[in-house]
Amino acid sequence: MDQVESLLNRPKLYRNIDGVVELGGGFMAMSAGLLLCVSSHAPTNSIWHNVSFVILVGVLLIIHYGSKAIKNHITYPRTGFIEYRKEGTVWPRIASALLGPLGLGVLFVARRRHWDVTAAVPLFGLLFAAAYAYGIARTVRWKWAVVCALTLGSLVIAFLPASLLGAVADDSWVTHPVRTRLVGEYLLTMMTDGTILLISGAISLWLYVRRTEAPPQEAQ
Repeated sequence: MDQVESLLNRPKLYRNIDGVVELGGGFMAMSAGLLLCVSSHAPTNSIWHNVSFVILVGVLLIIHYGSKAIKNHITYPRTGFIEYRKEGTVWPRIASALLGPLGLGVLFVARRRHWDVTAAVPLFGLLFAAAYAYGIARTVRWKWAVVCALTLGSLVIAFLPASLLGAVADDSWVTHPVRTRLVGEYLLTMMTDGTILLISGAISLWLYVRRTEAPPQEAQ
């Protein structure tokens, strides 16, 4: 049974064997956090509020073509190309790619309507840690350390004082404590999770390159 389970999990392991999935997710989270940081501190009439969507589309394009470049120039020449089954593979990738922009959109709506959804941000972080554990950590043992880091980061952010979260958000939001805490929590969650994923993905890519051999160059 263990061998059968190992064979079934092999495609999942190979998809992120080079850390591409984590690098893409980390870059998306970091980009969403940085965009929110700039937008929250920019003046009301700043151009940043009008180009946010365009920037996010550009980030998605960078992730898409950057991932393909790593696969085509590093992964496939070393350990070959695997064609995954079409069913069950498209929607998870679309959902993960839209997770950052979707959260950013919900955040802006909550700000405008004064919704108190501050508890949802740390919960989102914990759910993301659980999804990471199910999708990645169970195929690579050392990735459980990443799960612990993601979980710890969400718990720490949940208990940060409002004054510290207010310092992260724009000073003009101090009179709106709900919006201030919401923006501070989301920004810190995106930046923290993005940093952790980028580090984990970079380690995976380094280990992959170290453990595999580059294809021999053809004689000129």
